[in-house]
Amino acid sequence: MTKPVRIAVTGAAGNIGYALVFRLAAGDLLGPDQPVVLQLLEIPQAAQALSGVVMELEDGAFPLLHDVVASDRAEVAFRDADLAFLVGSRPRTAGMERKDLLRVNAEIFANQGRALDRQAARDVRVLVVGNPANTNALIAASNAPSLSTHQFSSMMRLDHNRAVSALARKAGAMIRDVAGIVVFGNHSSTQFPCIDHATVRGRAALELVERSWYEKEFIPTIQQRGAAVIKTRGASSAASAASAALDHMRTWIRGTEGSSWTSMGVAADGSYGVAPGIFFGYPVRTSEGSYRVTQDLKLDEFQRARIAASEKELREERDGITDLLPR
Repeated sequence: MTKPVRIAVTGAAGNIGYALVFRLAAGDLLGPDQPVVLQLLEIPQAAQALSGVVMELEDGAFPLLHDVVASDRAEVAFRDADLAFLVGSRPRTAGMERKDLLRVNAEIFANQGRALDRQAARDVRVLVVGNPANTNALIAASNAPSLSTHQFSSMMRLDHNRAVSALARKAGAMIRDVAGIVVFGNHSSTQFPCIDHATVRGRAALELVERSWYEKEFIPTIQQRGAAVIKTRGASSAASAASAALDHMRTWIRGTEGSSWTSMGVAADGSYGVAPGIFFGYPVRTSEGSYRVTQDLKLDEFQRARIAASEKELREERDGITDLLPR
């Protein structure tokens, strides 16, 4: 039998984790011939709910599910993990300021980074989903000194998918007809969903939509989509976030198709004027678990200003947790 791939999922009893683990067990990430071991992490207060998730996984009789490990200890959940989805994070509650939320989650992801450093497989790939995802990825990677920062990424794929879908609807096209969208920056309301280099059925997107729609409707709609979902359904995105996490990891492992790129939050390296020290949403091409930032996109002042605004926000986030960045 093919050796099982060990997949760690934190916050596995939460809404996103719940939507994710059954698709992992069904082979939606690695295909119909690859067995998996799911290693699920939750806080002690959610231990009973996690036991229920395990029961459902057992009752699903998934042929590819070799084993399930459930724990409230990161050292157990990350042991020999080949892939890790860091989904669980503290949500913002009434009266909590953004800086307080950053601080609470920073401590969680610092601990998880250290546990990954000690326990995970040496070639582990880590996707940070829990918000603020970009800064949490920076914290986790910084606390895993024996791992490369290139083994960590933050999820911009939900924003990317939202942008692809919105452009396809506007142009009267199918999702598969859209290529070349990129979401720069932070997974927040400062993100910059860019269609300047996108195509629809091979035609430049800006030949098919009005510039005013792009700037005044498309960009703010994508930036505020998460808040709109919460207002409409009374809860944050779960199924779409889980689907985006699968898309992100699948593309990272299997590679981008053709000559196009995807959007990933990765360690800034100076590309597009963004100095190192943060995780930033870039256009990237991937292959077999590695990535490289696409360098050939020309930017005008409109684009550069929006990229700079998101970079500023990420550096402000970083400034609030510098003591938890040992390297």
